[in-house]
Amino acid sequence: MKLVALLPLALAAACASQTPSGTPLVPPTDFVIQAGKPVAARPDEPHLKNVRQLTFDGENAEAYWSNDGRKLIFQRRSADMPADQIYVLDLATGEQKMVSDGTGRTTCSYFLQGDRRIVYGSTHHTGKEPPVVKMTGRGYQWAVHQEYDVFTAAVDGSDIKQITTNPGYDAEATVCPVTGTIVFTSVRDGDLELYTMSPDGTDVKRITNRPGYDGGAFFSHDGSKLVLRSAFPKDAAMAKEDAELLDQQIVRPSLMEITVCKRDGSGFTQLTRNGAANFAPFWLPDDKRIIFASNFRGVEQAAKTGDRAAARRFNLFLMNEDGSGLEQVTQSEEFDSFPMFSPNGKYLVWASNRYGSKQGETNLFVAEWVD
Repeated sequence: MKLVALLPLALAAACASQTPSGTPLVPPTDFVIQAGKPVAARPDEPHLKNVRQLTFDGENAEAYWSNDGRKLIFQRRSADMPADQIYVLDLATGEQKMVSDGTGRTTCSYFLQGDRRIVYGSTHHTGKEPPVVKMTGRGYQWAVHQEYDVFTAAVDGSDIKQITTNPGYDAEATVCPVTGTIVFTSVRDGDLELYTMSPDGTDVKRITNRPGYDGGAFFSHDGSKLVLRSAFPKDAAMAKEDAELLDQQIVRPSLMEITVCKRDGSGFTQLTRNGAANFAPFWLPDDKRIIFASNFRGVEQAAKTGDRAAARRFNLFLMNEDGSGLEQVTQSEEFDSFPMFSPNGKYLVWASNRYGSKQGETNLFVAEWVD
């Protein structure tokens, strides 16, 4: 996952988001981020320079860029909040504003084309209190709340529109920068699979069709490919247990691998084969490499030393789109994940436990990318 510093001009023009009038939003190359404050870069992370910390308390994650490269949308939970809500951060001023309605539980937000509307998953329409799923306590698990549906709203949070209505989990929506098509994860057919739809919720198409979880997908910059995370249980017994957990609205991410496919689901290919928790993949601007988060080095360390806590160490890695050329990007001893490149390829944003004032605190960081 080595990256050219900036997108080639032709690619940037081809893939820039469109305003409703059809005028491209060309990501500025001279825009300087003022939000947050500078923090020390690690000498063992040479891809990252001029690092800035953008948030300073609570749990902040899944920060994704606006198409013009001036804002981030992300989910946040502070100590006084019962569940995650969606926020937009202005990278010029540092202003942070909640754009979900403050009730229920939210997840996985993204800017639609033109940056005038946003999309996110929420449970607010089923009740003000966030839904609760009781974890089994057997290993690393995620909740996939059946109350989640996908919503769009104006960028200030007004004019909320529900665009999925099927029973069960609908979430993890991201957007094609070329066509505006939404890709999302749904359990509507009995298993967690990928689907695409138009921004108004119409023209729903199933993309994946295999046993086990497929989700967390992102389009390539040219809109032709998807990168995602997929479950690969070790045997039939584990596959059966995964299905039973899904009935309880639980997913076990400890055996997820990075996969790719074409935008219609064809050419489905497994890239990683390390038997660990691999997720949050994103394409580099050249669309030939992928950055992702994994705990496989921590799992290896835990197996050697018996230190089970090491398996909670997640770092960022680069690889080619065929799975070759693996390179470690971050070296934190805690948690690094949710990487995304700015539209002009100049910056990388990610979430990390580094420099936290409290144990388990997760904040957002941005750095200039050095290829």
